[in-house]
Amino acid sequence: MRLHLKRPRLSHQDRHGLFTGLLFISPWIIGFLVFRVVPFFMSLYFSFTFYPILESPTWIGLANFRNLLTDGRFLSGLYNTAYYALFAVPLGAFFGILLAMLLNMKVKGLSIWRTIFYLPSITPVVATSLVWLWMFNPRGGIINYILSLVGIRGPGWLGSPEWAKPALILMSLWGVGTAVVIYLAALQDVPRELMEAAQLDGANAGQQIWFVTLPMISPVILFTVITGLIGAFQYFTEVHVMTGGSGSPADSTLMMSIYLWQSAFQFFKMGYASAQAWIMFVIVVIFTVILFRVSGRVVYYGGR
Repeated sequence: MRLHLKRPRLSHQDRHGLFTGLLFISPWIIGFLVFRVVPFFMSLYFSFTFYPILESPTWIGLANFRNLLTDGRFLSGLYNTAYYALFAVPLGAFFGILLAMLLNMKVKGLSIWRTIFYLPSITPVVATSLVWLWMFNPRGGIINYILSLVGIRGPGWLGSPEWAKPALILMSLWGVGTAVVIYLAALQDVPRELMEAAQLDGANAGQQIWFVTLPMISPVILFTVITGLIGAFQYFTEVHVMTGGSGSPADSTLMMSIYLWQSAFQFFKMGYASAQAWIMFVIVVIFTVILFRVSGRVVYYGGR
Protein backbone atom coordinates (compact mmCIF):
# COMPACT_ATOMS: atom_id res chain seq x y z
CA MET A 1 0.00 0.00 0.00
CA ARG A 2 1.52 3.28 -1.06
CA LEU A 3 0.90 6.53 0.65
CA HIS A 4 0.47 9.43 -1.71
CA LEU A 5 1.49 12.58 0.10
CA LYS A 6 0.18 15.75 -1.41
CA ARG A 7 2.65 18.57 -1.65
CA PRO A 8 1.37 21.57 0.24
CA ARG A 9 0.23 24.28 -2.11
CA LEU A 10 1.68 27.72 -1.71
CA SER A 11 -0.70 30.34 -0.54
CA HIS A 12 -1.20 33.51 -2.52
CA GLN A 13 0.98 35.39 -0.04
CA ASP A 14 3.79 32.79 -0.33
CA ARG A 15 3.68 32.92 -4.14
CA HIS A 16 3.80 36.69 -4.03
CA GLY A 17 6.77 36.59 -1.68
CA LEU A 18 8.57 34.05 -3.89
CA PHE A 19 7.97 36.15 -7.00
CA THR A 20 9.18 39.29 -5.22
CA GLY A 21 12.34 37.53 -4.03
CA LEU A 22 13.14 36.16 -7.49
CA LEU A 23 12.52 39.60 -8.96
CA PHE A 24 15.02 41.19 -6.60
CA ILE A 25 17.74 38.61 -7.33
CA SER A 26 16.97 38.43 -11.05
CA PRO A 27 19.93 40.70 -12.00
CA TRP A 28 22.28 38.23 -10.31
CA ILE A 29 20.53 35.22 -11.88
CA ILE A 30 20.71 36.77 -15.35
CA GLY A 31 24.35 37.74 -14.86
CA PHE A 32 25.20 34.26 -13.60
CA LEU A 33 23.54 32.61 -16.60
CA VAL A 34 24.98 35.00 -19.18
CA PHE A 35 28.52 35.32 -17.84
CA ARG A 36 29.02 31.93 -16.13
CA VAL A 37 26.76 29.12 -17.27
CA VAL A 38 26.53 29.96 -20.98
CA PRO A 39 30.32 30.54 -21.43
CA PHE A 40 30.96 27.34 -19.46
CA PHE A 41 29.09 25.18 -21.97
CA MET A 42 30.22 27.24 -24.96
CA SER A 43 33.86 26.61 -24.01
CA LEU A 44 33.11 22.88 -23.92
CA TYR A 45 31.78 23.06 -27.47
CA PHE A 46 34.66 25.24 -28.67
CA SER A 47 37.19 22.76 -27.24
CA PHE A 48 36.12 20.34 -30.00
CA THR A 49 36.42 22.93 -32.76
CA PHE A 50 38.96 24.88 -34.76
CA TYR A 51 37.99 28.42 -33.84
CA PRO A 52 40.32 31.27 -34.87
CA ILE A 53 37.87 33.87 -33.46
CA LEU A 54 37.54 35.81 -36.71
CA GLU A 55 36.00 32.80 -38.43
CA SER A 56 33.17 30.46 -37.57
CA PRO A 57 34.13 27.44 -35.45
CA THR A 58 34.69 24.18 -37.34
CA TRP A 59 34.11 20.83 -35.63
CA ILE A 60 37.34 18.78 -35.42
CA GLY A 61 36.49 16.37 -32.60
CA LEU A 62 39.31 15.42 -30.22
CA ALA A 63 42.07 16.94 -32.36
CA ASN A 64 42.76 19.77 -29.91
CA PHE A 65 43.18 17.36 -27.02
CA ARG A 66 45.44 15.04 -29.04
CA ASN A 67 47.61 17.99 -30.08
CA LEU A 68 47.94 19.13 -26.47
CA LEU A 69 49.36 15.76 -25.44
CA THR A 70 52.30 16.32 -27.84
CA ASP A 71 52.59 20.10 -27.39
CA GLY A 72 55.90 20.75 -25.67
CA ARG A 73 54.91 24.19 -24.42
CA PHE A 74 51.68 22.88 -22.90
CA LEU A 75 53.58 20.08 -21.16
CA SER A 76 56.08 22.65 -19.87
CA GLY A 77 53.20 24.74 -18.55
CA LEU A 78 51.72 21.67 -16.86
CA TYR A 79 55.08 20.86 -15.24
CA ASN A 80 55.67 24.46 -14.11
CA THR A 81 52.18 24.72 -12.64
CA ALA A 82 52.50 21.38 -10.83
CA TYR A 83 55.93 22.42 -9.51
CA TYR A 84 54.54 25.70 -8.22
CA ALA A 85 51.48 24.05 -6.62
CA LEU A 86 53.57 21.28 -5.04
CA PHE A 87 55.68 23.77 -3.10
CA ALA A 88 53.61 26.95 -2.80
CA VAL A 89 50.46 25.33 -1.37
CA PRO A 90 52.10 23.27 1.44
CA LEU A 91 54.51 26.10 2.34
CA GLY A 92 51.63 28.59 2.44
CA ALA A 93 49.66 26.30 4.76
CA PHE A 94 52.71 25.69 6.98
CA PHE A 95 53.66 29.34 7.43
CA GLY A 96 50.01 30.34 7.78
CA ILE A 97 49.53 27.90 10.66
CA LEU A 98 52.86 28.89 12.22
CA LEU A 99 52.08 32.61 12.20
CA ALA A 100 48.54 31.98 13.45
CA MET A 101 49.89 29.96 16.38
CA LEU A 102 52.32 32.73 17.26
CA LEU A 103 49.51 35.29 17.18
CA ASN A 104 47.35 32.99 19.30
CA MET A 105 49.77 33.18 22.24
CA LYS A 106 48.04 36.19 23.82
CA VAL A 107 50.08 38.68 21.84
CA LYS A 108 49.62 42.34 22.73
CA GLY A 109 48.01 44.40 19.99
CA LEU A 110 46.54 41.32 18.30
CA SER A 111 44.27 43.42 16.05
CA ILE A 112 47.27 45.41 14.85
CA TRP A 113 49.23 42.27 13.99
CA ARG A 114 46.19 40.84 12.21
CA THR A 115 45.99 43.97 10.10
CA ILE A 116 49.71 43.88 9.29
CA PHE A 117 49.58 40.27 8.12
CA TYR A 118 46.35 40.81 6.19
CA LEU A 119 47.43 43.97 4.36
CA PRO A 120 49.37 42.12 1.62
CA SER A 121 46.17 40.24 0.75
CA ILE A 122 44.29 43.44 -0.08
CA THR A 123 47.18 45.18 -1.82
CA PRO A 124 46.60 45.36 -5.61
CA VAL A 125 48.28 42.39 -7.26
CA VAL A 126 49.88 44.50 -9.99
CA ALA A 127 51.46 46.84 -7.45
CA THR A 128 52.72 43.90 -5.39
CA SER A 129 54.18 42.24 -8.48
CA LEU A 130 56.06 45.41 -9.47
CA VAL A 131 57.51 45.73 -5.96
CA TRP A 132 58.69 42.11 -6.00
CA LEU A 133 60.08 42.60 -9.50
CA TRP A 134 62.32 45.31 -8.08
CA MET A 135 63.20 43.20 -5.03
CA PHE A 136 64.25 40.31 -7.29
CA ASN A 137 66.50 42.55 -9.39
CA PRO A 138 69.87 40.73 -9.38
CA ARG A 139 71.86 43.97 -9.24
CA GLY A 140 69.90 46.54 -7.26
CA GLY A 141 67.30 44.36 -5.57
CA ILE A 142 67.02 44.34 -1.80
CA ILE A 143 67.01 40.53 -1.55
CA ASN A 144 70.42 40.10 -3.15
CA TYR A 145 71.69 43.09 -1.18
CA ILE A 146 70.71 41.42 2.10
CA LEU A 147 72.32 38.18 0.95
CA SER A 148 75.51 40.06 0.10
CA LEU A 149 75.71 41.33 3.70
CA VAL A 150 76.25 37.75 4.86
CA GLY A 151 78.65 36.91 2.05
CA ILE A 152 76.19 35.16 -0.27
CA ARG A 153 76.06 36.03 -3.94
CA GLY A 154 72.41 36.17 -4.90
CA PRO A 155 71.10 34.37 -7.97
CA GLY A 156 69.53 35.91 -11.03
CA TRP A 157 66.02 35.07 -9.75
CA LEU A 158 63.55 35.84 -12.55
CA GLY A 159 66.38 35.99 -15.09
CA SER A 160 67.47 32.45 -14.31
CA PRO A 161 65.56 29.34 -15.47
CA GLU A 162 66.66 27.51 -12.30
CA TRP A 163 65.57 30.23 -9.87
CA ALA A 164 62.50 31.71 -11.59
CA LYS A 165 59.98 29.25 -10.10
CA PRO A 166 61.52 29.35 -6.59
CA ALA A 167 61.24 33.15 -6.81
CA LEU A 168 57.51 32.89 -7.57
CA ILE A 169 57.06 30.44 -4.69
CA LEU A 170 58.89 32.80 -2.34
CA MET A 171 56.68 35.67 -3.47
CA SER A 172 53.54 33.60 -2.87
CA LEU A 173 54.34 33.46 0.86
CA TRP A 174 53.81 37.23 0.95
CA GLY A 175 50.07 36.63 0.66
CA VAL A 176 49.50 34.14 3.50
CA GLY A 177 47.73 36.81 5.54
CA THR A 178 44.26 35.62 4.55
CA ALA A 179 45.07 32.07 5.68
CA VAL A 180 46.59 33.43 8.91
CA VAL A 181 43.33 35.18 9.82
CA ILE A 182 41.32 32.02 9.05
CA TYR A 183 43.68 29.78 11.02
CA LEU A 184 43.69 32.21 13.94
CA ALA A 185 39.90 32.12 14.12
CA ALA A 186 40.02 28.31 14.06
CA LEU A 187 42.68 28.18 16.79
CA GLN A 188 40.60 30.35 19.08
CA ASP A 189 37.74 27.83 18.72
CA VAL A 190 39.88 24.91 19.96
CA PRO A 191 38.34 23.86 23.32
CA ARG A 192 40.58 24.93 26.17
CA GLU A 193 39.64 21.87 28.21
CA LEU A 194 41.22 19.59 25.60
CA MET A 195 44.54 21.39 25.93
CA GLU A 196 44.33 21.23 29.72
CA ALA A 197 43.54 17.50 29.58
CA ALA A 198 46.55 16.93 27.32
CA GLN A 199 48.76 18.83 29.77
CA LEU A 200 47.49 16.73 32.67
CA ASP A 201 48.32 13.58 30.70
CA GLY A 202 51.90 14.81 30.38
CA ALA A 203 51.84 15.94 26.74
CA ASN A 204 54.54 18.45 25.83
CA ALA A 205 53.97 21.46 23.56
CA GLY A 206 54.75 19.54 20.38
CA GLN A 207 52.43 16.68 21.29
CA GLN A 208 49.64 19.11 22.14
CA ILE A 209 49.98 20.71 18.71
CA TRP A 210 50.16 17.39 16.84
CA PHE A 211 47.45 15.46 18.69
CA VAL A 212 45.06 18.23 19.73
CA THR A 213 45.47 21.50 17.87
CA LEU A 214 46.03 20.25 14.31
CA PRO A 215 43.19 17.68 14.38
CA MET A 216 40.79 20.30 15.71
CA ILE A 217 41.62 22.77 12.90
CA SER A 218 42.02 20.08 10.20
CA PRO A 219 38.75 21.05 8.39
CA VAL A 220 40.08 24.59 8.02
CA ILE A 221 43.42 23.25 6.78
CA LEU A 222 41.58 21.17 4.17
CA PHE A 223 39.64 24.25 3.04
CA THR A 224 42.74 26.41 2.65
CA VAL A 225 44.67 23.64 0.86
CA ILE A 226 41.87 23.10 -1.68
CA THR A 227 41.41 26.81 -2.34
CA GLY A 228 45.19 27.21 -2.52
CA LEU A 229 45.40 24.38 -5.06
CA ILE A 230 42.71 25.97 -7.21
CA GLY A 231 44.49 29.32 -6.98
CA ALA A 232 47.83 27.73 -7.93
CA PHE A 233 46.38 26.30 -11.16
CA GLN A 234 44.92 29.72 -11.96
CA TYR A 235 48.16 31.56 -11.18
CA PHE A 236 48.34 34.28 -13.82
CA THR A 237 48.49 37.97 -12.92
CA GLU A 238 51.80 37.97 -11.04
CA VAL A 239 53.61 35.99 -13.74
CA HIS A 240 52.09 38.08 -16.50
CA VAL A 241 53.16 41.36 -14.88
CA MET A 242 56.67 40.18 -14.00
CA THR A 243 57.50 38.40 -17.27
CA GLY A 244 55.24 40.18 -19.73
CA GLY A 245 53.24 37.01 -20.29
CA SER A 246 56.08 35.43 -22.25
CA GLY A 247 56.93 32.64 -19.81
CA SER A 248 60.59 33.66 -19.91
CA PRO A 249 63.29 32.74 -19.24
CA ALA A 250 63.24 29.59 -21.39
CA ASP A 251 59.57 28.92 -20.58
CA SER A 252 60.48 28.35 -16.93
CA THR A 253 57.57 30.57 -15.81
CA LEU A 254 55.13 29.41 -18.49
CA MET A 255 52.13 28.42 -16.37
CA MET A 256 49.09 26.66 -17.83
CA SER A 257 47.07 29.85 -17.48
CA ILE A 258 49.74 31.88 -19.28
CA TYR A 259 49.84 29.47 -22.23
CA LEU A 260 46.03 29.43 -22.31
CA TRP A 261 46.04 33.24 -22.53
CA GLN A 262 48.68 33.16 -25.27
CA SER A 263 46.69 30.61 -27.28
CA ALA A 264 43.47 32.60 -27.02
CA PHE A 265 44.58 36.22 -27.29
CA GLN A 266 47.97 36.12 -29.01
CA PHE A 267 47.61 33.20 -31.42
CA PHE A 268 43.78 33.51 -31.65
CA LYS A 269 43.25 29.77 -31.21
CA MET A 270 40.12 29.94 -29.11
CA GLY A 271 39.24 26.27 -29.59
CA TYR A 272 42.76 25.21 -28.56
CA ALA A 273 42.58 27.49 -25.52
CA SER A 274 39.19 26.06 -24.54
CA ALA A 275 40.65 22.55 -24.63
CA GLN A 276 43.44 23.69 -22.31
CA ALA A 277 40.90 25.22 -19.94
CA TRP A 278 38.95 21.97 -19.76
CA ILE A 279 42.08 19.93 -19.09
CA MET A 280 42.94 22.35 -16.29
CA PHE A 281 39.41 22.03 -14.94
CA VAL A 282 39.55 18.21 -14.98
CA ILE A 283 42.95 18.19 -13.23
CA VAL A 284 41.68 20.47 -10.45
CA VAL A 285 38.54 18.35 -10.02
CA ILE A 286 40.62 15.14 -9.81
CA PHE A 287 42.96 16.55 -7.16
CA THR A 288 40.03 18.01 -5.23
CA VAL A 289 38.28 14.63 -5.17
CA ILE A 290 41.50 12.94 -4.05
CA LEU A 291 41.92 15.45 -1.22
CA PHE A 292 38.34 14.88 -0.08
CA ARG A 293 38.82 11.11 -0.17
CA VAL A 294 42.07 11.29 1.81
CA SER A 295 40.60 13.83 4.23
CA GLY A 296 38.11 11.23 5.48
CA ARG A 297 40.95 9.58 7.39
CA VAL A 298 42.88 12.63 8.57
CA VAL A 299 40.29 15.40 9.01
CA TYR A 300 38.34 15.51 12.26
CA TYR A 301 34.82 16.87 12.27
CA GLY A 302 33.29 17.50 15.70
CA GLY A 303 30.70 14.92 16.64
CA ARG A 304 31.82 12.43 13.96
